[in-house]
Order: sequence, then structure tokens, then C-alpha cells
Amino acid sequence: MTRRGGMRRGGEKWNPRKGQRTERPQRAPYEDVPKTNHNYEAYYNHFGILADDEKEEFWAALRRELPNSFRFTGSKGHALPVQKILKERYIPEIEAIEYEGNKVKAPTPIPWFPNQLAWQMTTPKNVVRKFAPFKSFQQFLVSETSAGNISRQEIVSMIPPLLMDVKPGMVVLDLCAAPGSKSAQLIEMVHGGEEARIHAATRRLAKKEGREVSPVGDAVEMEMEEERREGDWSDQGRSTGLLICNDVDYKRAHMLIHQMKRLNSPNLIVTNHDATMYPSIKLPNETKSDGKRVQNKYLKFDRVLADVPCTGDGTSRKNINVWRDWVHGNALGLYPTQVRILIRALQMAKAGGRVIYSTCSMNPIENEAVVATAIERCGGLDKVAIVDCKDELPGLIRRPGISTWEVVDRTGVDIYKTWAEIQHAPGKLVEGMFPPKDILPLDRCMRIYPHLQDTGGFFITVLEKRTEIRAKPESEPRRTEAKPSIMSVVFEIEAKSPDGTNDIEKIEALDNFAPPKASDDAEGVSAAARQNKEVAPNEPLSSHKHKLDDQADIYMSAKRPKVREEIGEPAPRGAEDRQVHYPPPPGAQLDISRPEAADLPEPLEDLPADDTVFPSSSEPLKQASADYKGKRNSGQQPFEEPFKYLPRDHPELVSIYDFYNLSPDFPRDRFMVRNATGEPVKTIYYTSVLARDILTTNEGTGLKFVHCGVKMFVRQDVQKENTCKWRIQTDGLPVIEAWVGEERVVRLRKKSTLKKLLVEMFPKVDGEGWRELGEIGERVRDIEYGCCVLRVEKGNGDDEFSERIVLPLWRSLHSLNLMLPKEDRKAMLLRLYNEVVPLENTTWKKKEEAVANGGAKDEADGGGGGAVTMEDAPDGKDDLQAIMDATSDEEGDVEENTVEPGLKVEGV
Repeated sequence: MTRRGGMRRGGEKWNPRKGQRTERPQRAPYEDVPKTNHNYEAYYNHFGILADDEKEEFWAALRRELPNSFRFTGSKGHALPVQKILKERYIPEIEAIEYEGNKVKAPTPIPWFPNQLAWQMTTPKNVVRKFAPFKSFQQFLVSETSAGNISRQEIVSMIPPLLMDVKPGMVVLDLCAAPGSKSAQLIEMVHGGEEARIHAATRRLAKKEGREVSPVGDAVEMEMEEERREGDWSDQGRSTGLLICNDVDYKRAHMLIHQMKRLNSPNLIVTNHDATMYPSIKLPNETKSDGKRVQNKYLKFDRVLADVPCTGDGTSRKNINVWRDWVHGNALGLYPTQVRILIRALQMAKAGGRVIYSTCSMNPIENEAVVATAIERCGGLDKVAIVDCKDELPGLIRRPGISTWEVVDRTGVDIYKTWAEIQHAPGKLVEGMFPPKDILPLDRCMRIYPHLQDTGGFFITVLEKRTEIRAKPESEPRRTEAKPSIMSVVFEIEAKSPDGTNDIEKIEALDNFAPPKASDDAEGVSAAARQNKEVAPNEPLSSHKHKLDDQADIYMSAKRPKVREEIGEPAPRGAEDRQVHYPPPPGAQLDISRPEAADLPEPLEDLPADDTVFPSSSEPLKQASADYKGKRNSGQQPFEEPFKYLPRDHPELVSIYDFYNLSPDFPRDRFMVRNATGEPVKTIYYTSVLARDILTTNEGTGLKFVHCGVKMFVRQDVQKENTCKWRIQTDGLPVIEAWVGEERVVRLRKKSTLKKLLVEMFPKVDGEGWRELGEIGERVRDIEYGCCVLRVEKGNGDDEFSERIVLPLWRSLHSLNLMLPKEDRKAMLLRLYNEVVPLENTTWKKKEEAVANGGAKDEADGGGGGAVTMEDAPDGKDDLQAIMDATSDEEGDVEENTVEPGLKVEGV
């Protein structure tokens, strides 16, 4: 009998369509794969890229497997306690191991990463498999990774975010963000110091309102002192910054969201656009102190990361395809796209802002040549400077960028030192690929070679935009871009003419961003003018970008948008290499003048309009949502639900404020929903102010937003009248918990009590059951039915905790339950108690016994019925959310039923 997925034993796979077995491809061990490529080796040996005395060591390092590396994630107050467990529990055990008479090398911190929050392990696999301490260490890594406290990330991938120098309140753009490991670092920086500031703000609030003040950990206390002097207090300590992550590939954009959701940031937006033509983002109009209205204001970024698609030839230690597929033409084909992305990054940056350009390639065509071309086209060093970073990240061994190199044509036969040597332009060679004529400080670029610190190959350049720029047109045909949308052109024109009166500026902006069409044969016509003639190419924009960039998410690693030939379906004219939302959200219909709209089906005329008012009754809401859901799924292109903000006095929000006694200092104008009705049906999200302004101002403009906001409240069916139907979601708890009133707070101090709640699901509260819950028994017995906040307080006793923990808790009619997924429960048990124990569900056991004895269903739980076990809940979800999915289907993002049919669920 086959298992799900069609896999059989013995390496065979059953093909149900063909009715036959096919041999399953066997993956060879890394050490057994041949690591030779004549072109690859000859290029780096003979063209002045490496010093002679480094070549042997360089190639030996590239042929070794890459060490494992990981990073502790989250705020400093959250990451340091987890790091402490590694240093005090696991490292001493590993250091005590001896193998063949020698001490085994334990994992070590990366010397240049701040606060020792990044580590690597070089111990051979054959040694790791032999000793129990490594098994325990692996359990720790897997457990904390699933809980989101550790991220598997290659060492060189951690460098660009650190060089961006992100400060609180800054607005940051990651143009080519998937799979998201660098974006995760950036969002942590955007929230830098926020935890300490929030605690300081809520302490003042607690004193004013007479509330109890919770002690915090040592790391947070130290950070609070620093934030009092230098922190951003403009929004009561909340981060006012923003990170916008973008990827051209729709599926990879959602993989990015999956990575970033673990960090639960309301200051994150994810978009789905071509980075070479990233659209301008409009901001709300402002009124000056003199009463004049400032219109056509557009977002500029303090920091921009352009981690561009590249050949990835620095990743050959983990990507065996580099050895097999490397050819000279790869870099030549990617160079134009890389230049366009970097120039657009510079255009999007503020004057005085930083742009970081990086690749996982060592080829100067993709690196120094791209940087030199972008600087030249943007007006030279007076406009764009290369920042000298030699004193940053002490401990990082690097090599300076190179100023001379040779260019090999795509055949690998002809070699050129200068552009002047070429009598005719063969293939894809252009002048910008050669060393620049003007002297540029390319030695300020940063090259990371594998043999220097046992890493992959990498290239980083930090650029500073000194003043506004006007990029020169290209001199070669553009063959890889689609025509910019009409709205993108309009935005760019408005951005260049803020007061709307200068017609010359408008014309120049139009010519720069969307040049007029011209004959390809016209002499002197720029590629910028010709590129729109080919509206949509049928070749990929890039080959690979940072292949296997994130070891934890191998399948997400190649930054290469899929082309239609790969997925076997035709594309509408003008949409071959781009993602188009269809059907679009209400108010964002495709412009019929855009080429991709010509061949698409007619828009659905009966979709709800933006101003449609729906009654409060749940039945019409359900019907409207169901109708809309069916119509949106009829299209072939990706669709995203609209973002609709709720008025602060919405009845559902008012019920939430009252039930949780939410402090009036917590903002009430940042809640939104994602559905066509604009009514809170299942989930309420929370965003930052800037994110809200961007989403509302750009609604209906064609900007493709695919994610924003954290889940703050989830609708819960309740069994008791006058009970709030909205529970706090785990994702939003860190944002709101400090502002919840004491009426909905349960305080816990003893390790033994928390362990009982982690191990046992649905412990009884009714009857005499509350007596088994120790210190919190009376409190949970008397607290009103519904969701509450469990605050695990810091103490100094042996049975107390050294750090503060906050968890969501549900009080039902008969029982109590921590609303945590099984992975988080197991991770906490391992982290706090160093134990791997099975989770218990006494309710389920009683149910089974009652059924086995022929008793009534409800007798097993005093009328409450059975309960779903943690094993039934899908990964990464609250167990209660799994129950909700089984009982509600009111919104478009409802998950599949995960509850066994016929079970009566307790506590819902």
C-alpha cells in the first residue's frame, strides 16, 4: 500500500497517471560529487582576481562542505536568554568530548557578529553522529528553530544588514528580499530597543493608574537605560520605522512572508514588483503650518538593500550545480539587470541615505563593474559615494575590491582588457563591463573569499547617495524588462514635480522613467528609449540569486523568477515575466490601456464596491464573503485580499477595549481586516501608522501589496453570553500585552506551575480541579470566561524564572489551556526544564475510557466533551486555532478542517 505522496519503499515512486513505478533519483553525498569545472577554475586563476599565493587555499576551501551556522533572533532581551542556555548547558558538554585522543571542537561564536548572537559549527558529521551531547544540541537547534528563536543562516548572508547601520525610526527597503534571512535581520533592527522603551512607558503608565509593575530581565534593564538617553519616544516607545520587502516572484514573496511571520512585526510590508522598475509609493497629503497643502509626496528610504540576482558562483560549497553549470556567459547576461536594480535602489533612497549592493558571486562583471556603471550613470562620485567600511565589523577578514580585470566573451575564447580592443561588440559585451576610465575608489568594496574564514564567497559595497540624481540612459538594448504601468509613470512624474506647476520637470521625469518609443535602428537612440518596444520577454530576468541562501529553507533559495516555459502555461501578452493580480481587489482594476489587460477576461462587474455597506448580521456577511471568494478563485492569476481599516469606534473594537480594559494610551486607529466587506469577520490585524498611511493612500493604484500587519484578535465562538468573542492571537500578544488591564491578567511565578500548563492540555478548573493548579488556582477559578494574559514573572528563587515570559491563556467553562502550538510547548520544556516529555491530554484519555466502557459521550468531561490533542493541530498554529478552523468558515483565509469528524470539542 502506498503512502501519501505516492512514495514506496526501496527508492521507487508510483506514478498513478502512467500506472507504473519510476526510479527515485538518488542524491549523492556532497563529498562524492566531482568538484571540477575547467572554465570556472581557469577564470579565477588567470584573470587577476586572486593573488597567486591564495589560489591553492582558495580552491581547497571551495571543495569543502560549508560549516553549519545559525543566528539567535528577536529582540536582545529575547535572544540573549536563549543564547545563555547554549553557552551554559550545551557547550560544556560538547567541549568534554574526546575523539581519537583530541578534544572535539565545540560550536563557536562568529567573532564579528554583535553580542555573540551568531554561531557556527565545523565538527565533521561522522563525529557528530557518535556522541550523545551532539544529539541533545541538535534537539535544541531544531526545537528553537521551529519556535522561531533560531534562524539557520549562512555566515556571509549576515553581513549586508549589519553594514546598513539601521537606526530606530528609519524606513528601509529590501528590493530582492526572498527567501528572507536578511530581511529578518533588518526588521529586528527596525524594532531595535523597542522592548525596553515599551517597558519604560508602561511602567510610567502603571504608576499613574496604580497597576502592578512586572520586573524585566537584566538585558532589558540595561537596554532601558540606553534608550532613555537615545531612544525614539515619538510613539510612546513603539517603533516608528518601516521595512518594505519586495520580490518579483509571487510564490517567493509568500515564502518570504512565512519566514518573517515568526517575528510578528506590524512595521512590515511585503510587495510583489519588478525591482528594476519598483514603483514610487505615495504618501498622504500634508498641511503646513501656514495652511498650504503639500501634495504629491512620495516615500524615500533611509536605507535600501539591493541583494541582487546573481550567478551564485560563491555558493559552490553548498550548491553543487555551480561546478557543473558555470559558464562565462552567465555573468554577462545578468549584468544589465543588476545595473538597473542598483540604479533604481539609488533613485528610491533619500539624499544622505545608504544603499547596500551585494551578490554571492566573485565575478567582477557582477560586482565592481555594476557599481562603477551605476555611479557613472547617476552622475559620478559627486552624486554617489562609495563608503569606506574597513573599520566596521572588527574581526571580519576581507579583501578590497579590484580595479582591473579582463572580460571574456560568452564563448570563453576571446579575452579583452579594454573596451577599445573590441572592433565590434560581440554577444552581450558592453562598455560598462570593463574597468572604468575614471578613477573610482573600488578598493572600498568588500570581497569575502571562502578560505579567509571558512565561509562562502560574497561581495558587498556600501554606497551613500549624496544628493538627488538623474540617471543617464543605457547605451545597449534592454531585453529583460516589461513596460512600466501607467500608475508608476504618473507617480514618478508627480514625485519629480511636487508643486505640480513645473511642466519642464514633468516632461523630463517622463522621458527618464518611460522614454518614448523609437526605432531600434535609429542611430543614437538609447536603450532606455528602446526597451519598452519588447513589452514582455520570454527569458528569465536572472538565473540564480544566492542559491540555497537559507539552509533551513533550501527550496526557497534560488532568486530566479520562473518563466512560462518552466511551468508549461501560456501567458497573456505583456505578462510573460511579471506577476499580475487578477481578478484585482475592488478599486484596483487593471487599466485597460496596459498591454497585459488586453487578453485577460472581462472584470467581474458584480464584485462588491469599495463603498458597499454590509449589514451587521452575520448571514449576509457570510454570503457576501462566500460569493466574493468563489469569484476571486475563478481567475488564473494571484489574488490578494484588500486591506480595509476599521474606524476606532467600530462596535467590535469597542467590545474588545472594554473586555480587556485596554489602556487609552494604546492606539485605536491601526486595526484592519483583510476581506472585501471591510467588516471584522474572523481576524483583526494591527499595523504601524506609516504602514496604514501607505496602504490607504495607495489603495487602487496598482501597487501589489501581499502582506502587512500582525494578527491581533481572532474570533472565537463562546458558550456564555456577554463574553468577548475576540481572543488575543499569539502573534499580536507581544504588541498589546503591556496595555491590557489587570482584570484580564494572570500572574505566575513558579516553574512547577508553568510546567503543568505546558505538559497538560485542558487541565480542569471547575469542581475541585482548580486546586491542582497551585498558585494560580483561585485566580483562574474566579476570572471571567474568555481570553487572558499569563504573565510569568521574574524571580530569584530556585523554583522561579530568571526572565519574564508572556503567554496567551484561555479560560473555558470547564478548563484552562495555554494557546501555544505543540512546537512552542516542546521548545519551552526543553529550554526551561531541559526535558523532552510527551504532552498529556487527560480530557482525551477520559473520553476514550468513557467510550470504551459504553458511557455517555459527555460524562468523560463533566458535560464538556472530548478535546483535540496538540498532535492534531497543524504546525505553527495555536491548538485553539485548529479548533476554530474546524468550526468556522467565514473568511477567505480559513484553513482546512483539522479536527477528527464526530469529536465534540471542549472549551469552544
